[in-house]
Amino acid sequence: MQLQTHIPLKPEKKQIGYSDKLLLLGSCFVENIGKKLDYYKFSSYLNPFGILFHPQAVLNLLERVEQQREFTEEDVFFLNERWHCYEVHSDFSNPSRETILANLNKVLYAVHESLKEVDYVVITPGTAWAYELRNTHRVVANCHKVPQKEFNKVLCSVPALQRCLRSIVDLVHRYNQKAKIIFTVSPVRHLKDGFVENQRSKAHLLTAVHDTIRDAVNSFYFPSYEIMMDELRDYRFYNADMVHPNEVAIDYIWEKFKEVWIDPKATELMGEIDKIQKGLAHKPFNPNSEQHHAFLEKIQNKIKTIQKQYPSIKFS
Repeated sequence: MQLQTHIPLKPEKKQIGYSDKLLLLGSCFVENIGKKLDYYKFSSYLNPFGILFHPQAVLNLLERVEQQREFTEEDVFFLNERWHCYEVHSDFSNPSRETILANLNKVLYAVHESLKEVDYVVITPGTAWAYELRNTHRVVANCHKVPQKEFNKVLCSVPALQRCLRSIVDLVHRYNQKAKIIFTVSPVRHLKDGFVENQRSKAHLLTAVHDTIRDAVNSFYFPSYEIMMDELRDYRFYNADMVHPNEVAIDYIWEKFKEVWIDPKATELMGEIDKIQKGLAHKPFNPNSEQHHAFLEKIQNKIKTIQKQYPSIKFS
């Protein structure tokens, strides 16, 4: 008796290895994938501008990066004793205007350099609902607790989303034609928008993504959303908020992602790195014992062996 449906998956021809560079952009679910890549010491750059839920927010920032259009005083505003920028996540908000602008421009140029060398870009949109500033009609990445009356809430149409996603693909390929773009729709449920509204939003995103990759080169789709909805059809795979996938679900989807996108040649090294990470996180009963010092020396020798072959791999 089969008690679970499985989405057919097959490994991609060109998979991610330790010599590849990745840039990950999008919703909080891309953070889950990015943290796994970081744990296993892949060369990845995760959400440099913070969490971005809407495709237009991603495009706005990538266009600014491509134009090398620095953030200025006109791009920030003061509210609740902190300076904010509508284009980025609240992680950048700061009591100092000079600091927020310096931090934003530092990241802007870092992303500009990253796009020149990147092999894979993972993009995970979370919602098709956009918040537009009423006075400019520009989509914001974050409302920063500004009163709701300052925004129009709009469900972006499939054609509008497709134009946005296609612009992202074209922009990335202007930097590097060989870069592979992996789209995956976030399985996080945006229930604050409403149950029906969340489903409409995901449907718009799914249609727009598939219409985009149908016509674009080096563009792919990984079914995170479908795995959560169809393979993990149970609330025990959600956190207590019933919105976010829990650790079991994240690990499950990560294993599926590995199956499709991670080069099997990398898995042996991933196993060694996992042992090192667990060893570094281990809390001994007696940190001054000879046994523990021998254990630490063994870990350091493993790290040195790995770094001889992969100098870019660093352990904190």
